Amino acid sequence: MQIQETNGTQAEMRRDGNLLNKLFRCIFYIQFLLIAILIIFLTFRGMLSAAHNHHFHPKKWYLLVLSSTAFSGITGLLWQAFTSYNPSRTLRTTFWLSPLLTCAFGILLVIIGTPGSLAASIIALASAILQSIYACWVNPRIEHACRILTISLPYHPPKVKTTVIISIITSTLYSSFLMSGIGGATATRTKIDTLFIFLILGSLTWTMQIIKNMMQVTVSHIKYMKFACGIEVDFKAVVKSAAKYSMGSICIGSILVPVLAVIRGLARTVSLVSGDVDEFMCFCANCCSGVASRIVAYGNRWGFVHVGVYNKGIVQASMDTWDMFRRAGMEKLIDSDLTSSFCFLCGVAEGSVCGLVGGTSALFIHMSYATEVSLYAFLTGYFMNRVAMASVQASITAYYVAYAENPQSQQFDSTIPSYIRGLQRSQA
Repeated sequence: MQIQETNGTQAEMRRDGNLLNKLFRCIFYIQFLLIAILIIFLTFRGMLSAAHNHHFHPKKWYLLVLSSTAFSGITGLLWQAFTSYNPSRTLRTTFWLSPLLTCAFGILLVIIGTPGSLAASIIALASAILQSIYACWVNPRIEHACRILTISLPYHPPKVKTTVIISIITSTLYSSFLMSGIGGATATRTKIDTLFIFLILGSLTWTMQIIKNMMQVTVSHIKYMKFACGIEVDFKAVVKSAAKYSMGSICIGSILVPVLAVIRGLARTVSLVSGDVDEFMCFCANCCSGVASRIVAYGNRWGFVHVGVYNKGIVQASMDTWDMFRRAGMEKLIDSDLTSSFCFLCGVAEGSVCGLVGGTSALFIHMSYATEVSLYAFLTGYFMNRVAMASVQASITAYYVAYAENPQSQQFDSTIPSYIRGLQRSQA
């Protein structure tokens, strides 16, 4: 009787999950259509108003923004190629290069000198300092991150490189399309246009996350089967399965996982800063530590492996993978993993490069556009890099999840067990 109730509850949860997945998939397609209509309207309206409005110069605006977007696509491909060719050196370089590039971008924003650029420069310079401190703090863990990156990347599934290129081209074209709408909104600069710009940027964020996570689900599925079973699966079948069964989970995960990651990061930061100053701060630290340790189970990047392999919902997949990490004694290892930070810093570094290129060009071509162009270039550069590096992150997540499911498998070497023993000795 109890088993029947349990099975009934699980079936009900699956039905609810399927309904939620379908709902979010529909929401994504509807917003995609509405944003496309809005972009077309804003672009044509901007072109018409430019004939009467001498404050907006469409040729200069579109030259700056679209060239920066194209540059971000090229840079993303190069970054991914460098990582595949020499993962260890790329990882080490990224951890010291990202703070420098972010600092340079912040200095450029100071030079531009508008209120908006000065506000952004404070964030950029503070971020550069924090990145530098973080790089020093995690330096002892870089060797393990290099090792994991090196052993998870050698297997290159057929057609994945082509898919990465197609994803970058698609992302570049879509970003250019959205930037044309932002240009149309910039031409008139009314209050409602500001709202339109934020809506467009929100759509850009969600869509690029979905493209990235679609890549992650697809590649991690292929890599997981190779790591766990030693077999190769048909690429087309995996893509079709992801598009047909996992799209809703990917849409949900593209919102849920980043939000929970930010909350968890803030909670862990508060926990570290609070320390043992007094009883109240110690209580706050314990609360934040508890929040950070629990919230990750309900939405994490590792769950995307099970989303693709087992067609689970993102929440269930995240809970299952995190439970496996706990059973395998890998929780501390996953908490100390740097590969996610590496991918994030790659995005920040490329965003800074694109912002520098776009902002510097704007200073020479049309200075009044420098703030907007540099910030939009940073965003497109960041997202383009995350899409380009999705296959790298998918390889790492697939390796960890495959190991957690069967630590005794002959497919794995002693890298993970040795590092776990090292963590245990350091905490003893």
